[in-house]
Amino acid sequence: MKTVSQSPTDADFVENPYPFYAQLRDAGPLVIWDEYEMPVAGRYDTVSALLRDRRFGRECPAEFAPEIPEHLAPFYAVEAHSMLELEPPRHTRLRGLVLRAFTSRRISALGPEISRLCKELLEEMPAEADLIASYAEPLPVRIIARLMGVPEGRADDLRDWSAAMVGMYQAGRTRADEDRAVAATENFVAFLQEYIEARRATPADDLISHLIAAETDGEKLSTDEMISTLILLLNAGHEATVHTLGNAAKTLLATGIRPSDTPSFREEVLRHDPPLHMFTRYAMEDVEVEGHAFRRGDQVGLLLGSANRDPQAYENPDVFDPEREGPPHVSFGAGLHFCVGAPLARLEIEIGLRLLFECCPNLALAEPPRYRDIYHFRGLEELRVVKDA
Repeated sequence: MKTVSQSPTDADFVENPYPFYAQLRDAGPLVIWDEYEMPVAGRYDTVSALLRDRRFGRECPAEFAPEIPEHLAPFYAVEAHSMLELEPPRHTRLRGLVLRAFTSRRISALGPEISRLCKELLEEMPAEADLIASYAEPLPVRIIARLMGVPEGRADDLRDWSAAMVGMYQAGRTRADEDRAVAATENFVAFLQEYIEARRATPADDLISHLIAAETDGEKLSTDEMISTLILLLNAGHEATVHTLGNAAKTLLATGIRPSDTPSFREEVLRHDPPLHMFTRYAMEDVEVEGHAFRRGDQVGLLLGSANRDPQAYENPDVFDPEREGPPHVSFGAGLHFCVGAPLARLEIEIGLRLLFECCPNLALAEPPRYRDIYHFRGLEELRVVKDA
């Protein structure tokens, strides 16, 4: 197996990782990424197969689990109940209960509310503004607050807690980043405990109440499981939607392409410049893949951003093509851990982009945007725009 080297915090890589991905794909189906000291998959067929391969999972086998530093204990106490990090049978039970509350019908019903909020935010946006701060950030966090049934006035707190916690997954995190994540975790947990207890006493038509009521074969969610689930839905949904809206708006402004109501347009937005570029899996048993022998507990990196640009899967993959045909992108993962929030993300992205250009038909870039140093994620520092260029 070949070895490649590329710092994930290098400025050129942060701005455009796709040339490195092409080099990595050419080197083989599995390649050692030197900086991560593990094999990674960058080709579409390999990534897609490993996402579905039940010999690999998200949960580190117990005998290989690293010791958690004392100062990070509050953060990992929440992670211990997150279905994103669990395997069957716990994952099966949690996901089933969550889906009883987080239904497609309930998500679809949010469409008019998302439209109203988009228009409100765009009316309030100054003539020259940062589209990320003015539109892409407040939209998903305020929708999640409404869905959860917590005061929308706390949306800024939710956004700040989410950003701090997600910082734990970024390359080159520091002790200061860890301390911010732990403080955010403790604040978020205390906040949710208060609202869960209030909804136990007085149920309402909101996600917290529906999670409390969800039951399958006599099984219900514990308070800790509800807290972890609500934090996961906010952190994963908010971060990904912000970056997708920003990345897509930048591409549309640069190319002159405008949104359409077709599914192919929405899926191309998610394929072309996705918000999450790497997801890891653990080998749950000794297994051979693409000629490489994995031992139980070994990790493999799945490069979603690379798989989505594989020329073996997509014709002219670096081109944004709103009428593109091809296999399903892997931006939401695949298999057992396919993103539970995908229906909400798709709805927010579809409505958010359409109304952005309907309400601001003369929108234009005010200055060249730059990407943030946040790998494994991909999103913009700012997107400075003029509403009526």
